[in-house]
Amino acid sequence: MSRPYALILAGGSGTRFWPLSRNAKPKQLLNLLGDETLLDQTLTRLEGLVPPENILILTNALQEESVRALASSLPPGNILAEPARRDTGPAVALGIGLVAARDPEATMMVLPADQLIRDTASYHSVMKDALAAASAGAGLVTVGVKPSWPCPSYGYVERGEPAALGELNLAHQPHEVVCFREKPAPEQAEKFLASGNFAWNAGMFIWSIPTVLSELHTHTPELANFVEEIRDTGEVAATVAARFPELTPISIDYALMEKASRVLNIEATFDWDDVGSWTSVANYLEPVAGSNRSNTAVTIVESENNIIFSEEGRRIALLGVEDLIVVQTGDAILVANRHKADDIKKIVQELPEDLL
Repeated sequence: MSRPYALILAGGSGTRFWPLSRNAKPKQLLNLLGDETLLDQTLTRLEGLVPPENILILTNALQEESVRALASSLPPGNILAEPARRDTGPAVALGIGLVAARDPEATMMVLPADQLIRDTASYHSVMKDALAAASAGAGLVTVGVKPSWPCPSYGYVERGEPAALGELNLAHQPHEVVCFREKPAPEQAEKFLASGNFAWNAGMFIWSIPTVLSELHTHTPELANFVEEIRDTGEVAATVAARFPELTPISIDYALMEKASRVLNIEATFDWDDVGSWTSVANYLEPVAGSNRSNTAVTIVESENNIIFSEEGRRIALLGVEDLIVVQTGDAILVANRHKADDIKKIVQELPEDLL
C-alpha cells in the first residue's frame, strides 16, 4: 500500500457556538476543550499515520489565515481556500483531484476537522484497517460510531453482513452498508438503536483514487470531470477559481456515498464526539454547585443545570435560574435555554454584521 493521504475539511460557519464562534472562527478553530483547538487535535492525531506532506486542508477565505497559522507545519501548498460555498461534494472532489495529481493510485482519508477523539491508539488501528480495505479495492469505506443513545441529529448507516474480503485479514471487521439514513425522527432513532445494526455516520470516508473516481464517473459525472481537471491541470489555483464556483452544490453523501456500488463500514473502537453544541461542551467542563458546569469562576445560588462559559475568565453569578446557557466574550453575551442549544443559529440570523 502506498503512503496514505488525508484530506481535512476545515470550513463551515460559526453559528452553533456563538458568541465564541464567528464566521472567521468556527468550532474547529476554538479552544473549547483545553489549550488545543479541534483542528490542532486532528493534526496531532494523524502523526504516525499520515506524513505531514500528505495532509491537505480545505477551508474558506475567511478562515484561511487562521488555518495557515495553526497548520504551519504543513507545506503552504497543502492548504487551499475554496472560492465559493458549494457543500461537501465539490470540496471533497477538489481534494480527490489534488491527491490524484500527486499519486493517481493513492489511498486517502476524508476527515472532519472538528471532532473530538482522544484514544489515538485505537484511532490508528481502525484507520489502518480502513486504509488497507480501501487500498485493496474493496470499495468505499466509512467509519461509523456505535450509537449510545437515539440521537435524531445524526445521520445513520445501516450495517449488513460482514464483508468478504478474500485473503485480507483485518482486526476490525468491515460490514457491507445496506443504506444511509438521513437524520431520523426521534421514534425512528429509537428503532435504529434497538435494532443494533445501525451506526452514526461520522463523516469519515476512505477510498483509493481509482475506486472513487470510477464511482464518481458512474454517479456524478460533473464531479468526476472536475477531479480530472484538477488532476491534469498545471495551474491549480486558476482552475479552481474558474471551475469550482460553477459546480452544483451537493453533499458528498448525496453525490456519492448513497449511490456507490459498494460501501463498507468499520465500527469505531475509539471514543468520538462531534461536539455539536454547547450542551456537548458541557460534558467536558468542571461540575460546580451540583448540576452546573463551568469553565470560569462562578457564584451560584439556587440554580441548577446551567452551562457557564467565559472567554475572558470573568466571574459569573447566577441566582434562581435553571437550564441556561450563559456565554460571555469580549463583545457579546449569550443567555439561552439549554434545551434550545441547536437553535442558536436563529439568534445569529438576527445579529448585526459586526457580530457575525
